Amino acid sequence: MERITTIAALRAELDKVRQAGKTVGLVPTMGALHEGHASLVRRSVQENDVTVVSIFLNPTQFNDKTDLAKYPRTLEADCALLEACGATLAFAPSVEEIYPEPDTRQFSYPPTDSVMEGAFRPGHFNGVCQIVSKLFMMVEPDRAYFGEKDFQQIAVIRRMVADLGFKLQIVPCPVIREEGGLAKSSRNTLLTADERQTANHIYQTLRQSRDWVGQMSVQEVHDKVVSDINAVPGLEVQYYSIVDGQTLADVRSWDESSDIVGCITVFCGSQPIRLIDHIRYKG
Repeated sequence: MERITTIAALRAELDKVRQAGKTVGLVPTMGALHEGHASLVRRSVQENDVTVVSIFLNPTQFNDKTDLAKYPRTLEADCALLEACGATLAFAPSVEEIYPEPDTRQFSYPPTDSVMEGAFRPGHFNGVCQIVSKLFMMVEPDRAYFGEKDFQQIAVIRRMVADLGFKLQIVPCPVIREEGGLAKSSRNTLLTADERQTANHIYQTLRQSRDWVGQMSVQEVHDKVVSDINAVPGLEVQYYSIVDGQTLADVRSWDESSDIVGCITVFCGSQPIRLIDHIRYKG
């Protein structure tokens, strides 16, 4: 595996790849890689001739600079994992390389980017669209791989791809979970062992809530999920939204859509650490 830090070197390598008629898969990451990322890389390796993995902690998608400062940075371990997974290129640029000048582009795809994470993290999805669009222009992949843990992010990126006319396939990949059910996340490394056990209650409650669908209204399921998780010491729900899986608009009845997903964000622990997850009710 080759490690590249400049856009010029990346393009030079990929020019050779395209001249040879090879397909390219892209896995965008912010580093601190884990088994969830590894599953994306392995799938790309299976489906493409060349796999590029970007490792870039993108500052424009953090509206909370403290959150950015706390984000784990593990470049050497990340590259070792990528090599073991069969990645071809690791693209690990500096902030100055990606943003020699401030990126002033504005992206807006309501309601997809204005609800849930968009409401609680102003500017977050604009930053996501800035960096992902840049990567798509640099790499020009045939396929790009994203984990379904970031359910809303995939929906926003699909809107951006359609808007900007990128000729590529977005490949969503299943959530990889820890033994107790907690969705694998780079942020999990910031949890203590006890906090990880506590965090398992998030998915356990979501999974149990599937059984309530035939007995309760959408609002009743929403309220019970929130109250049950908040009853666990060390957990506090920031939001829980039951939405159409395509538009991300709130649903009010189970018959309103054939694709219904519950999306949640929970604060865990004393720091606290912000954890996201989701559950599919229909579709």
